[in-house]
Amino acid sequence: MLRWTVIFLVVAIIAALFGFGGIAAGAAGIAKVLFFIFIVLFLLSLIFGRSASRSDL
Repeated sequence: MLRWTVIFLVVAIIAALFGFGGIAAGAAGIAKVLFFIFIVLFLLSLIFGRSASRSDL
């Protein structure tokens, strides 16, 4: 998922350089949403990964 965030970020930067403001804003918005989803899933995996490893002991 982080890969898609980087891809949309690069698309946004390239579109902004060529002057496509609407496309750049849309791609940046998608990249931002995907980034926050990635962060939430990462934190959840850390929390539940620790609780699962502790219950195995």
